[in-house]
Amino acid sequence: MIDQNQIFNIKTEAEFSNLALQVFKFQFENNTVYRSFCDLLYKNPSDITKVEDIPFLPIQFFKSHQVVSSSEGIKKTFSSSGTTGSVKSKHHITDLSIYESCFNNGFNTFYGNIKDYIVLALLPSYLEREGSSLIYMVDSLIKDSNHPESGFYLDTLSELSRTLKRLDAEGKKVLLIGVSFALLDLVESYSFNLNNTIIMETGGMKGRRKELIREELHAILKHGFGVEAIHSEYGMTELLSQAYSKGNGDFKCPKWMRILTRDTEDALTIQKREKTGGINVIDLANINSCSFIATQDLGRVKSDGSFEIIGRFDTSDIRGCNLMVL
Repeated sequence: MIDQNQIFNIKTEAEFSNLALQVFKFQFENNTVYRSFCDLLYKNPSDITKVEDIPFLPIQFFKSHQVVSSSEGIKKTFSSSGTTGSVKSKHHITDLSIYESCFNNGFNTFYGNIKDYIVLALLPSYLEREGSSLIYMVDSLIKDSNHPESGFYLDTLSELSRTLKRLDAEGKKVLLIGVSFALLDLVESYSFNLNNTIIMETGGMKGRRKELIREELHAILKHGFGVEAIHSEYGMTELLSQAYSKGNGDFKCPKWMRILTRDTEDALTIQKREKTGGINVIDLANINSCSFIATQDLGRVKSDGSFEIIGRFDTSDIRGCNLMVL
């Protein structure tokens, strides 16, 4: 069994690669769905000597199968939002402490101590349903901020507007995290000129508005909030980890997460950096499900390991929480 401390204490590329190979062997032996997938590809741990050779499970399996690598009981099941009548992805969690360590360590890596922030959340579409991993994370961050004015907002945009302007004017350090359509609703109704507030969008119009490309969305939000940059969070139901962008759609991963791209014509071929392809994610925090996932996102990994999301495969359905569609 792999200790979660190994995951969150990775410091070098060599440590990441070694642990990724260990996790692959563990999941091959303990995840029947992933084992069957690897067997179909004639891939065995004895054949795998580098990270790029590890098979990546298509993300659709989270809709059709129970993807679990642990014999422990399921403590919580996160589900995707989906559209009415669509099949939802389900991520079965056997150890919530790993998820909590994941988002706490990840936030601290990129933004520092959560106690330094007042956290305001504008996530109406997520609050209105059960099983959102995003709501679980943000609710925990709100509680950990230990500030009486941190909290969720649903349809009370006027109250949020007043609070946001007051806290910013008082010089308080504020994080406003919101789904794209709700942030657009807010800036269409109220004007802001914020100096101490981070605006972080989680993507997704959820069918409420026409999809916008990132540049257009961010231009509207920057003007509406009076800020120089719009931050973004890249996460999804099937991943326990999050990547963050502090502007311009340039996402960075925590130490235990990596992005690779696959050839759009040959799903088993991993490309070199700077080429556009399908996004493959290695998320070692997914130790009890599957750490090697082929998503339906299109993107490009830059030379420094950061990445950008360009769009989605045409045949994929619109996802709720993490992306805008081109």
